[in-house]
Amino acid sequence: MRRHIPALAGVFAGLMLSSAPALALSVDVIDLETRVPGMAVQPPAPVAPPAAIPAPSQQNAQPQQGAIPRQMVDWTGSQPAGSIVVSTQERRLYLVLGDGKAMRYGVGVGRPGFEWAGAKTITNKREWPDWTPPPEMLRRRPDLPRHMKGGPENPLGARAMYLGSSLYRIHGSNEPDTIGQAVSSGCIRMTNEDVTDLYTRVKVGATVTVMR
Repeated sequence: MRRHIPALAGVFAGLMLSSAPALALSVDVIDLETRVPGMAVQPPAPVAPPAAIPAPSQQNAQPQQGAIPRQMVDWTGSQPAGSIVVSTQERRLYLVLGDGKAMRYGVGVGRPGFEWAGAKTITNKREWPDWTPPPEMLRRRPDLPRHMKGGPENPLGARAMYLGSSLYRIHGSNEPDTIGQAVSSGCIRMTNEDVTDLYTRVKVGATVTVMR
């Protein structure tokens, strides 16, 4: 599904679990990013789409194609079950399940100049969230809408998990072809199917560690 306003992105990844230093987060980084005109984004090979997620007012919305299939993998890190680790180099998100296992998802991450690393806590979760571009983004893109209701056309996608008091979020996307790419201003974006799966598994209060 393509939107008629400029596409917006958001997210991250880099996995040296015990050696990567945590960097201070910059609170002035905008939470979403418009795809830069002229930026080449190579879509990954398509795979069979999972089931569609009903939107609030569009029960027949078509499913996205999963850019990178989620997969259960072995996990040797020390993080407790329920924690999230994002590897910005791999462009993967790991949900620690315990017993030496983790669920791995493909994500989109921050483009050069917008990378970050550190630990945050999920402080809120929203289904089909509304989106209000922050002032930082509107100064850069005055053509953007001032507010969008939640739904399939909303750049926050089907679900959003808010990271502390920052403007960063783990959220869905209406452009699954950007998953696995570095095109955002710091948010972690996922396909709507994957972010919905993660949303059901993770709790408010969970720790999210982003590593470069």
